[in-house]
Amino acid sequence: MHIKYKKVLTAAMGFMLIWVGSAKAESTFNDLQYSKWAVDGIEYMAQRGTVAGYGNKKFQPQTSVTRGQAITFLVRELYPDQLEKPVKNMKYIDVPATHPFYREIAIAEQNGLAGGFPDGTFRPNTPISRAETATFLTRAYPLEQGTQHSDWKDTDKHWASAPIQTMSSNGLVGGYADGTYRPDRKVTRAEYAVFMARVIRFERENAIQAKDWDKLISYMTVSEQVGQMLMPDIRQWNGKATTTLNEGLKNRIQNQNLGGLILFEKNIVDAQQLTTLTHHIQTHGGDIPLFLGIDQEGGVVRRIPGGTNLPGQMALGATNDPALAEKAGQLTGEELKALGIQVNFAPVLDINSNPDNPIIGMRSFGSSADLVTRLGIPLMKGLHQSGVIAGVKHFPGHGDTAVDSHLGLPVLNHTREQLDAVELAPFRAAIENGVDMIMTAHIAFPTIDNEQMISRKDGTQVPIPATLSRKVLTGLLREEMHYQGLIISDAFTMKGISEHFGETEAVQRAAAAGVDIILMPQDVATAHQALIDAVNSGKLSKEQVHDSVKRILTIKSKYNLFEPSPSLPQKLRELKEIIGSQAHLEIERTIAERAVTVLAGKDGKRVDTIGNGDRVMIVASDAGQAEQLERQLKQSKGNVSIQTETFILNSNNMKSIIQALNKTDYVLLASYQFRNVGSQVRWNELQQLITEMNQRKLRYTLLSLGNPYELLHVKNVRSALAVYGKQEPNTLAAIKVLLGQLEAKGKLPIELEPSEQ
Repeated sequence: MHIKYKKVLTAAMGFMLIWVGSAKAESTFNDLQYSKWAVDGIEYMAQRGTVAGYGNKKFQPQTSVTRGQAITFLVRELYPDQLEKPVKNMKYIDVPATHPFYREIAIAEQNGLAGGFPDGTFRPNTPISRAETATFLTRAYPLEQGTQHSDWKDTDKHWASAPIQTMSSNGLVGGYADGTYRPDRKVTRAEYAVFMARVIRFERENAIQAKDWDKLISYMTVSEQVGQMLMPDIRQWNGKATTTLNEGLKNRIQNQNLGGLILFEKNIVDAQQLTTLTHHIQTHGGDIPLFLGIDQEGGVVRRIPGGTNLPGQMALGATNDPALAEKAGQLTGEELKALGIQVNFAPVLDINSNPDNPIIGMRSFGSSADLVTRLGIPLMKGLHQSGVIAGVKHFPGHGDTAVDSHLGLPVLNHTREQLDAVELAPFRAAIENGVDMIMTAHIAFPTIDNEQMISRKDGTQVPIPATLSRKVLTGLLREEMHYQGLIISDAFTMKGISEHFGETEAVQRAAAAGVDIILMPQDVATAHQALIDAVNSGKLSKEQVHDSVKRILTIKSKYNLFEPSPSLPQKLRELKEIIGSQAHLEIERTIAERAVTVLAGKDGKRVDTIGNGDRVMIVASDAGQAEQLERQLKQSKGNVSIQTETFILNSNNMKSIIQALNKTDYVLLASYQFRNVGSQVRWNELQQLITEMNQRKLRYTLLSLGNPYELLHVKNVRSALAVYGKQEPNTLAAIKVLLGQLEAKGKLPIELEPSEQ
């Protein structure tokens, strides 16, 4: 395996190289101004940790490369593991143990990489020729005869004719204008670095074309391999939102050899800008494309600018229609793919069986394993049909928690039987139906793994979360549930991880536990180095890294990321036909309308409606929501004559609201609960208003815009609807029901036992 080797050689001889490690292209050497043709090759090999300079950032590109230097470069590239091991006695009489390249030359001899001369010498300080360069490289790499024609006048009878022909026929070396190759001409350090870079890139490209991921990995450095396992966010650079391919982003991709990025609202201005950004990122990514991911669940978690803002997963749960769920996944995938995004962290397969869950709620399809499975699997398949990877979440299940893992470390103490019957059921179904990516939860499951760790927050013992648990990820998910796809962590910036475990330890433990991709490390450079150190120290086996990277490359290939990309102008032209298309908006409308659910009403089926001439009071928790409802009501009323007035529901406003009831015929009372548990909502004001309206026998409807658990906290509600989101499609569907234009046919997707009416 070709991995980077960091070592400083002592300056025992004048020609001896000084190791520069993994210094990057923008600052590695400062004497390449007259060798611009070779800069790319030199920097590429320096980044791989293969070629070195003379100190003071000098590479001396025009200096001849010696046989000893040439062999050292190859050994560093091909056999870094052997550099730390004892070597056999040197057989060459002119390479004493004190020679700076003694070890490298011995390793080369042991591996048949280079031979000496009949007189028993190696001549390490002799400049290498073009013929010897071709010979060394064809011994080092399994090159086959290529298709390019080459007929050099001075190589037919040369001892190195065969290797020169092999290199030439693959376009890896060239000749001169007079038709000669000049096999005995000395090779400069610049030329040698370029030749090596050409061969490695050529072999990598062949591996990609053949989809030989083991071979490709063998040409990847440790830095490149573990870089594939990192997927940071790029929200800002130098205090400004990252919306273009700036220098900070370029450096991050290059310095940590990143395998992917996650995008957020800060990275998005509009569809054209986002498509331009993703296109430029991929063109900068090198020969291995990046995963570009996003959270586009629909409903409350959405990112697509100007796109189809679907009503959300619980709204789909209320339709109980797998076909609609599949269409939702398909249209979401079509829009994401048009924007240059290949990974969607959706659907949520958590079962929201706990009404006090502060983070899942209406992001779930519902409170039963059967419903979540019935809707989640078709949505996943719809994404796949559009060529987008579905990253289902949060394994083993985040639905029955009362702690937000963004803010703390939840613990789920279910029995194994309960986990099998409930939380794990949708994930088993996803595996059976070909899911390619599963996201972990920062939640402890003592039934599966009862290991404790010392918290860095306060020194107490805390249970190990699933993300860091080998028993959960390797034992349960891989070995017991037979999952073969990618395991990606939830964000490492979340306090369920960041508060209790240091970045270095958490990253190393997650990878050792079985995580293939670390999402959003707090400091990507620290995380990258932590993984390199873990490999070098043996905490993380090279075989496990190889397996993770192979899975990553396999999935990238499966979703055609290695295929040539359309031009940017073509992508921008196609956007208009896809993002927010009429066909997509029709599906959005259908889901929203079919999701509207009667929570309370006459015969449990009909709510109070708005009539002609009504004076309508709209009461909401914030001005923006009240204004949205008022606007939609006026736009949808048709020939119905109504008057409207808006109020904000809070303790300071109650007196004014109750007084206004005297001149009101109908009250539209909007309630919104998300990201807070029920006990944190101000139910007293809501109950006071409900009681007052009941006493006055006013017509009204309590409109649930979020988690539909209002009836667990408010008594004697006569008329109530749930729409599972405060987005425009959801509220417009509710307005149509209240105007009598639409029948509410949704079925409540959660278990709800309201107080006695």
